[in-house]
Amino acid sequence: MSWMENISMAIGSLQSHKLRSMLTMLGIIIGVGAVIIVVAIGQGGEAMLKSQIIGSGNTIQVYYEPSEEELRANPNIYYEALFTEEDIRALKQIPEIKQVVTSSSEFTAARFQETAADSNVSGINEAYLQVNDLKIKKGKSFSSSDFLGGRRTVVISASLEEELFEQDSAVGKVIRIGNQPVEIIGVLEKPTGMFAFNSNEVYLPFNTWKAIFGQSNITQVTLQAVSADDVETAGNKAAQKLNTLHNTEESYKVVNMEEMAQGISQVTRIMTLIIGSIAGISLLVGGIGVMNIMLVSVTERTREIGIRMALGATRKQVLTQFLIESMILTLIGGILGLLMGWGVAAIVAAFAGWPPLISWQVVIVGVLFSMVIGIVFGLLPANKASKLDPIESLRYE
Repeated sequence: MSWMENISMAIGSLQSHKLRSMLTMLGIIIGVGAVIIVVAIGQGGEAMLKSQIIGSGNTIQVYYEPSEEELRANPNIYYEALFTEEDIRALKQIPEIKQVVTSSSEFTAARFQETAADSNVSGINEAYLQVNDLKIKKGKSFSSSDFLGGRRTVVISASLEEELFEQDSAVGKVIRIGNQPVEIIGVLEKPTGMFAFNSNEVYLPFNTWKAIFGQSNITQVTLQAVSADDVETAGNKAAQKLNTLHNTEESYKVVNMEEMAQGISQVTRIMTLIIGSIAGISLLVGGIGVMNIMLVSVTERTREIGIRMALGATRKQVLTQFLIESMILTLIGGILGLLMGWGVAAIVAAFAGWPPLISWQVVIVGVLFSMVIGIVFGLLPANKASKLDPIESLRYE
């Protein structure tokens, strides 16, 4: 008997007991679907985490951590300028650095007429909005002349617009930072993603920020490397340059956001593996269900097996027939589970705002694993069928 005949007989046997076959496949469907869902959500969440942490890519955070000797010599060192404009000019000269992003912040009230809202007011340079991927929803962004001339123009967050202006558009309105009037030229889109916070933000050119607050300290510096290959080199050169300029040993350090994201990715992969393994237990339960139903099938078809063996069917042919039936049962269940898992993962990803990443490796492993379950758990019933005595089988009622 050919493989095609065995497959045809197996499909016919499953069709003759549709409800029983569907209930048996349900365990496989749920098991495969659960594994696909867990892996897809884990990979999608990992991708979202990395994109949120890394930002636009190839970024390096520069920070200052004084040594114990420096703190003893100057307890007020944190109140001094951590970064100067001379530092920024020196960092821009490093070939591996594409852009230097700077900002300085003060928390104060932004006022429009009689309404006030506590806000984080940041003085930024021209690269800030681009590298941090802040998009304008209304109005326009800063021009180069705004930064060079220190014009009193600001871009605000969507949450601040809602708080100060309610239903009105903020573009073109004049607000006060402290006692200084500034014109709103743009409103940012609402942030999205896992680490998104709808905070009240005001962004203005750094020269304008200096004039309003009477300070010139730069409190935060982020570097963007030319390419991913240059990230480590750019970070090392930047730290060395700053330590030389400030006559410190290793107080200026860098954080490679790519390395941080990779560390978090390792944690998420381990969690996905653990949860996926727990979900895989349902596959084991489904496999036991397959073995149970195949044993029932062997008992029901004892007379049929006896007739086949009396007509010349060998033990191997009988064994193969029931193994193929078990494999087809689990294969169909695996495919349906894959489709269910894919659909649920897509729905979850749509609500969570991350991509449903389902790799072909997971798909192939899921389908093959369901077939292996069919072989493993179908082996005992198939072996029992092949060992039946033809004479005793023919007598079975």
